[in-house]
Amino acid sequence: MTSAETSHQRSPVTLEKGENVLFEEANSSDRSTDEFTWTEEEETAVRRKLDRVIVPLTTFLYLLCFLDRANVGNARIQGMAKDLDLHGKRFNWVTSIFYIVYMFVEVPSNIVLKMVGPKYYLPMLVVGFGMVSLCSAFVKSFQGLLAARAMLGVFEGGVMPGLAFFITCFYKRNELLFRIGIYVSAASMAGAFGGLLATGLSRIPPWGIESMRIHTWRNIFFFEGLFTVLIGLGAPFLMPRSPQECWFLTERERMIATQRLVSKSGADENEKVEVHHVKRAVMNITNYFCALGFFFINITVQGISLFMPTILADLGWKATKAQLYTVPPYVCACLIAIGVAFVSDKTNRRGIYLAIFTLPAIAGFSIMRWATNPDVRYGGIFLITIGAFPGGPGFLAWAANNAAGPAVRSVSTAYVVTLGTAGGILATWTYISDDAPKYPTGHTINLCGQICVLILSCCGIAYCKWENRQRDLGKRDHRLNASAAQIKDLGYRHPEFRLIH
Repeated sequence: MTSAETSHQRSPVTLEKGENVLFEEANSSDRSTDEFTWTEEEETAVRRKLDRVIVPLTTFLYLLCFLDRANVGNARIQGMAKDLDLHGKRFNWVTSIFYIVYMFVEVPSNIVLKMVGPKYYLPMLVVGFGMVSLCSAFVKSFQGLLAARAMLGVFEGGVMPGLAFFITCFYKRNELLFRIGIYVSAASMAGAFGGLLATGLSRIPPWGIESMRIHTWRNIFFFEGLFTVLIGLGAPFLMPRSPQECWFLTERERMIATQRLVSKSGADENEKVEVHHVKRAVMNITNYFCALGFFFINITVQGISLFMPTILADLGWKATKAQLYTVPPYVCACLIAIGVAFVSDKTNRRGIYLAIFTLPAIAGFSIMRWATNPDVRYGGIFLITIGAFPGGPGFLAWAANNAAGPAVRSVSTAYVVTLGTAGGILATWTYISDDAPKYPTGHTINLCGQICVLILSCCGIAYCKWENRQRDLGKRDHRLNASAAQIKDLGYRHPEFRLIH
């Protein structure tokens, strides 16, 4: 059924096209859609207009975010390790400090985002991490680089969960993963561009004042950071606050964009985050399957992103060749991640695809762990990126799908990413110089991590099916013995809400 077909005869429970059963407001007479109807064709047109602005904007901003995060790996093999004396485990500390700071910023940042809105807050974060990246070109010591990476974590910590929540404010549950999949696939796009950009920028002749010459790896930080700052300054002119304020929609289209989302839940999309919303997000069992899955996925995604240039260089290839050889695996990962997200949204399933795509990653790490031929090991890199990169958007969308209403959803996205970010911290210690060139410890840790992702995905599917069955049997109906306001605030705990599995 479309919204138009049901606008005058909705009950408290309705079926959205392509979605599981969702709950609505207990008092349907309060719904503004009672006096407003639209056709399926109109809704499709509105969604396509949203896709032309929201998806490219969020994708490009996250691409810049990941580019400025991962370029330290490219810079390392272009002379930074030698210039800053990054011997022993110093590079691991440089990468680790970023994720430690990043992890503690995510939830507070999303709460601030919910209060002040995304229009200026998200671009401010982009300008911030772009400026830090630019300034990283001028560091002269290991300590200076540590400080720069810590500041980068302060600004980047709010970007991924912030953009994820921003997208959920414009799309229905069954539309989410494809859009989140595209924007998170920017991580693999950034990996592809990162290798190409690092190769080109490192070849720019030295320039600058005599006391601070900008050259090779410093060019990577300077120009990528400068470009990010310029884009961040222009982003507020394109970024709408909400569906009601989309500058690219007509008045009627803005009404459709707003009202089509009312059927997602009974809660007000503009509700403020309160203490009980945070508690509700923390107590959501499905968040733990997603957070732990995201944790293990991040060990691989962040680790490969940071260390792939080093791993390839240690196969015996020169720096330029190693940089360029990072591109094809990322391109494949990007295409596969978007394809998986598209199919997952069409079939309205999450866990099964997360489970299936652990298999190539498991095979890839097995090859990297035990094979010796450089060409065979390079083939293992393809299997790893193809298998691991679809997991990030999959777990994030799965968590957002099963978190309602809006305030709980904003905390949940940040909460899941925060717990998942701990995987990024571990990732920075999986590949250490003492293990070069085969890195058996790092590959073994990642192999075990992908097996854990497979187990968590299967357990998440089983739990969601079990919980839906309990609700079908009426075993959660006692939650309706409450006031209208309390029923409206039940969110994902409402007996008529169905978990996506």
